[in-house]
Amino acid sequence: MAGFFNAVSACLVLLLIMSLGYFMGQLGWMTAQEKGFVSKYIVNIAVPCNCIVGLLNNLDRDSLAHAGWMLVAGLLGVGMTLLISMGAATLLRLPRERWGVFVAMAGLSNTLFIGIPVCTQLFGEACMPYLMVYYLSNTTFLQSVGILLVERSGTVSTEKATVFGFWKDIFTKPPILSVIFSICLLVLNLRLPDPLMRFAGYVSDSVTPLALIYCGFIVYEVGLKNLRLLPGHALMLVLRLVAAPMVCLGFCTLFGVTGLARSVFVVESALPVVSQITVMAGAYGADEKYAATGSCLSIFCSFITIPILMLILG
Repeated sequence: MAGFFNAVSACLVLLLIMSLGYFMGQLGWMTAQEKGFVSKYIVNIAVPCNCIVGLLNNLDRDSLAHAGWMLVAGLLGVGMTLLISMGAATLLRLPRERWGVFVAMAGLSNTLFIGIPVCTQLFGEACMPYLMVYYLSNTTFLQSVGILLVERSGTVSTEKATVFGFWKDIFTKPPILSVIFSICLLVLNLRLPDPLMRFAGYVSDSVTPLALIYCGFIVYEVGLKNLRLLPGHALMLVLRLVAAPMVCLGFCTLFGVTGLARSVFVVESALPVVSQITVMAGAYGADEKYAATGSCLSIFCSFITIPILMLILG
């Protein structure tokens, strides 16, 4: 029961910080230009620092072998959720411009902008190594299957994807590069000099508030009056917030992922829609409004489902 009330308290704090982004949008203090800056800063600078601090402070060389099985469990969990979402989209007979958007929304989790604030509030900084393992699983599918799904729903013609292009996209992302760098240091049993670790720690602390302000501004952009269920949204929310963590829990049990790692994986799998889906929908000519509305609805609903999930996890 204590976990439930801690989760409710954490979600309340997160909602209050999100409201800053919403009201900054209303006051004109934050516009699309500032939103772009915040997004680039978080993904390219703050999150990599967060990865370095979290991994080097909470992992060692002996624990890396177990992380491999965690990655397998994460990959299979995300992959199975996407397959279930494809089946659901087919049964709903969604129009072409929504089919791939629905599957991407239901199958992929917002592991950074919502995941880091939620997990650090619930579990503390010790969750970061496990969060990064799940991030690797999720982003692998996002950069491959996710892009293809949204592109399939769009009307804008694009260059044909290649295997080289896919791996280039994966391994040129600063968060993934920082994970690889940190793992190399752990294998070599090395650490960064203390001033650099302290620098990374200070920058890392900015991830949570800025990520939530960013999400609050997205809610402002969509508009509260526009947050209504469109065809397929209700089932998408059930898949994203209820079915996905059940699937993840099953694979964690199968591969022996227990304790804090299991809790982090399950919470990460139960988070809202990836904000990039809305961006990709607009870029490829898919139903951008459908993606944006589903994303915002999932954010609000997750603050109800996460405390219940914590109660179940104990």
